[in-house]
Amino acid sequence: MNKSLVQGFTVTALAAALAACGGSGSGGDDEATGIVSVGLTDAPVDDALEVNVTVTGVVLQPAGDGERRTFELDEPAYINLLDLQNGDVEALVTDEEVVAGEYSWMRLQLAEESIENFSVVLDNNGGEYALGVPSGQQRGLQTSGFTVPAGGTVNFTIDFDVRKSLAYRSGPGDYLLRPTLRLVDNAEVGTLTGSVDSTTLSTECADASTFAGNVYIHSGADVTPDDIGSGVEPLTVAPVDASTGENTFIAAFLPSGEYTVSYSCDLETQDADGFAVDDDVTFVGTQNATVNAGETTSVEIPAS
Repeated sequence: MNKSLVQGFTVTALAAALAACGGSGSGGDDEATGIVSVGLTDAPVDDALEVNVTVTGVVLQPAGDGERRTFELDEPAYINLLDLQNGDVEALVTDEEVVAGEYSWMRLQLAEESIENFSVVLDNNGGEYALGVPSGQQRGLQTSGFTVPAGGTVNFTIDFDVRKSLAYRSGPGDYLLRPTLRLVDNAEVGTLTGSVDSTTLSTECADASTFAGNVYIHSGADVTPDDIGSGVEPLTVAPVDASTGENTFIAAFLPSGEYTVSYSCDLETQDADGFAVDDDVTFVGTQNATVNAGETTSVEIPAS
């Protein structure tokens, strides 16, 4: 696998406002209810043209003995994750009323595994490969727990980090998706955006036209940055887009808080299972940034 393929994959988020489809299971008339939303987005990547998955439904599991709620889509949603970039969201279902309270998890049900439903496309010359999803039929894509407020409306985004989730092992069709998911409340997240100085880009990257590096975003201020596979993994990694000469990046759906932002043009390596391993990555322009809910924070990586 081309190393820059893995290097370029960044955050994917699934968001689906829960309605536009039928649902099975419901609470009694005397139960407090709330409105839930969930959605899907992705950031730009290098090399790969498509990473395709097919979603057939959304399942909510209340904590304790609550009745599971399943929303079957009218038609399976065949989604190229790379079509959804820079915080764009595709709704799967919209405005469903559900029982208020604590939920153990949310799950995206998946179609039967086949190259028609799950694939990676590398080029326009027939470079399409099957994408395996271990336990996908049993567990789908599952998140952590969440709360639906009584009488209120809550909007969630499932942050699906493709860069951490996609693996390649030698052999035909050995692309695997082992999802790394993070559930966030849209009312509590903001966006981090900015650009990399052209001098830094040309100094750090041998050929910025083919690979312009990544901006690493670590949770917390004054963090010593490290790569995926280390003990100090970034929360997310945003690829730099040098196609217009602006050298921009964007990372959406970041929880409010303090972050350490760094730039690197080093490529990662993979272990025998195709996952990123801890490398000696050189970082430049490291600085702190604050993300506030509902706002966009701009960070400029200065000249090196």
